[in-house]
Amino acid sequence: MTPALTQTDFNFPGQLGVYKGKVREVYSLQDNLLVMIATDRLSAFDVIMPKGIPFKGQILNQIATRMMQQTSDIVPNWLLASPDPNVAVGFRCEPFKVEMVIRGYLAGHAAREYKAGKRSLCGVPLPEGLRENDRLPAPIITPATKAEQGDHDEDISREEIISRGIVSEADYKVLEEYTRALFQRGTELAAEKGLLLVDTKYEFGKTPDGKIVLIDEIHTPDSSRYFYEAGYEERQAQGEPQKQLSKEFVRQWLISHNFQGLEGQTLPEMPDDYIATVSERYIELYEQITGLTFERAETGDIHKRIEDNVLTFLQSFRAEH
Repeated sequence: MTPALTQTDFNFPGQLGVYKGKVREVYSLQDNLLVMIATDRLSAFDVIMPKGIPFKGQILNQIATRMMQQTSDIVPNWLLASPDPNVAVGFRCEPFKVEMVIRGYLAGHAAREYKAGKRSLCGVPLPEGLRENDRLPAPIITPATKAEQGDHDEDISREEIISRGIVSEADYKVLEEYTRALFQRGTELAAEKGLLLVDTKYEFGKTPDGKIVLIDEIHTPDSSRYFYEAGYEERQAQGEPQKQLSKEFVRQWLISHNFQGLEGQTLPEMPDDYIATVSERYIELYEQITGLTFERAETGDIHKRIEDNVLTFLQSFRAEH
């Protein structure tokens, strides 16, 4: 089986610390630099699966960096360079402790909440009579609090975010404005590829000089859900499931094996042949979302490849600055 990158342990020149998230590992360096490494770890229901998915980190990083480049004219972002298929380098920011989730359709978590009888999500009212995967009258922002390691993200309303002082009202207005602008651009980019951007999340941070910028991943199959536009209306009319591009297929596999991250449930082990199909699905996602042919990075010694590429970049960057 193709090797997967499930963890890293680098010590780059000028390294100040490292933060290990569910999927990404972020190295803090001198000169206000961050080196973000997208591993092949797979997280679902806020639980990390025991085995990695080959090429997943490369796919997420390459989609995210491409999408950041395609939106930098409307929203500033943290990205400086991508010196390796799994790596993004940028300037350090103080992250806001909320994820800006925006939904154009009633799908996933929102559909599950709606089915359970809720007609308000994060303080946003939802009309009666919606079916799963219906297009919403207008996109809605349904924020979530940023989970500390191991905890679940929680829905939260705009009013609560501001009243609890998690984000100031002035900053939150900017986050909302940027979120809507990015979702509109993402919707347009998806439409060019015959896709519907169903829902997604954005994360933002503030630079030392007070500028709000987009951070983390954007428009990837881990942070977003896409439907195929062809056949969408027919499938809705007939009450059929939508053909989609996201990691929802992994969640459905886990649900079918009696796991939703709830207390007392046992995490099922994914067999190698299923992991290989998940890897192929991620490659399909990459090609559909970007319109490019996926080029597999060298996996003989992934750690050495990353280290060499990052060191070369740092040497060049510091020579110039």
